[in-house]
Amino acid sequence: MSFFDASPHSSADPSVTQVRQAAPPGLEEYNPFADTPAGMAPKTTGPAVSTQPAIMKPTEEPPAYSQPQEQSRAAAELLRRQEELEKKAAELDRREREMQSLSTSGGKKNNWPPLPEKFPVAPCFYHDITVDIPVEFQKTVKIMYYLWMFHTGTLLANLIACLSWFIADTGRGVDFGLSILWLLLFTPCSFVCWYRPLYAAFRSDSSFRFFVFFFVYVCQIGIYVIQAIGIAGWGASGWISALIGLNKSIPVGIIMILVAALFTSLAVLSLIMFKKVHGMYRTTGASFEKAQQEFATGVMSNKTVQTAAANAASSAAQGAFKEEI
Repeated sequence: MSFFDASPHSSADPSVTQVRQAAPPGLEEYNPFADTPAGMAPKTTGPAVSTQPAIMKPTEEPPAYSQPQEQSRAAAELLRRQEELEKKAAELDRREREMQSLSTSGGKKNNWPPLPEKFPVAPCFYHDITVDIPVEFQKTVKIMYYLWMFHTGTLLANLIACLSWFIADTGRGVDFGLSILWLLLFTPCSFVCWYRPLYAAFRSDSSFRFFVFFFVYVCQIGIYVIQAIGIAGWGASGWISALIGLNKSIPVGIIMILVAALFTSLAVLSLIMFKKVHGMYRTTGASFEKAQQEFATGVMSNKTVQTAAANAASSAAQGAFKEEI
């Protein structure tokens, strides 16, 4: 029995004995099916964990939703229209107060041309675009007024160019003399013959004055074209005269070329403004028949015409009475 009682590991290898001695205590008593393994301390339970789902709380309030783009555009458009209406109301109020002050003071006082008070010649016209002209036509009338000023400046530059030409070529005295005449003649005539009729036409919506402006301004555009061409001996520093002066003196020719360009610009701008004014005239409801009626009414209401007609009727009646006697 000693043979059977003897363990096969009784004379085990020394390395196996060392492994057994190095094994941690309690390993042999380890039971994988036990709740708490032998030799190990039971696990301590921590705080109770909530089984509710996690909810994220925002740190900042969500931004307020802005207005839609269309609503913002509509609001901006309403504000713009309100500003325009306020401006027009202020303009009408100012004009009304201006008219009231003028009526109480005895009428409008002439203020154009703007001359000093001590000047021996008094102003001849009353000129105030913001008072006389409706708001929708003020821009056009201002442009025409600036165009008239450009016309005057071009005539003055033409005088300087012709003077330079006369200095370089003494045989150009006729051109220099005519340039003086054109400056003295066309400056007041252009203001009276086409700018004032346009001013009065927009002020009183007069068809007759519109027709006067159209007729005279067509002639003015033709004069601009002739001056831009620059026929020698006509007193205009146009393109032909500029080329002739350039052969005589280069500085004089350059000055004359600049003046020719000014005349050309005047012709082009005048044609553009003529078309613009004609388009506005057609929208005002004016017509040739209305112009005829205004002309007849104006002639019959003229005191000079009434006096002449009365004198003619009186003379005719006296002659008939004498013949009967």
